[in-house]
Amino acid sequence: MTPSDLPQPVLLSLLGFGFVTAFLHAALPTHWLPFVLVGRAQRWSLPRLLGAVTAAGLAHILTTAAVGGLIVAAGLAMDQWVGGLLPYLSAALLFLFGGFYLSRALIRRSVPAGGPALDLAEPSVTHAAAFWGLVAMMALSPGEVLLPIYLSQATEGPLVLVALTLVFAAGTVMGMAGFTLLARAGWSVLRLERWARYEGVVLGLALILIGLLVVLRQH
Repeated sequence: MTPSDLPQPVLLSLLGFGFVTAFLHAALPTHWLPFVLVGRAQRWSLPRLLGAVTAAGLAHILTTAAVGGLIVAAGLAMDQWVGGLLPYLSAALLFLFGGFYLSRALIRRSVPAGGPALDLAEPSVTHAAAFWGLVAMMALSPGEVLLPIYLSQATEGPLVLVALTLVFAAGTVMGMAGFTLLARAGWSVLRLERWARYEGVVLGLALILIGLLVVLRQH
């Protein structure tokens, strides 16, 4: 199927799911808490902090896209040998990832009272070192929850994969920036951690739903 063969409502739904999934994934504390901590320690201005968030978020998605491209290439090569199984393989991965996030959210223990402290010592590294350290941290941790979505659309053509990457980037950067700003503005980290537990439930259910849609499209 070429990109032009994909019905517009289906494409828009896919991109919407991709954006929401990326945004929810960015709500995980690892995607915003380090920026709050480093920004306060370095006494960064808001523009500098958002610049670090944006650069790190884009690096995170570039790495994810690179890994996703390898998975797609491997999946398409496999499909030459086991024709017809690729959509079901991608659906199975979506179910596995969805079940993992859902179960992890349901069994996660409560965060200890007080949460991590945000008052840090005087800056001990240069601004450049802190900036690139945050970028490297995100670049070295591709978004594993987004990878099955790449595989589920492997046969839809490169334009669809590029569009997915763009909405992943938008959702990730907006989510990271939003939660970083909320924490910087003085929200209780404990409250945001509690919200992140519900994020896991929503994210898991969303991935399972996408997997069901992939299977239903084959019938």
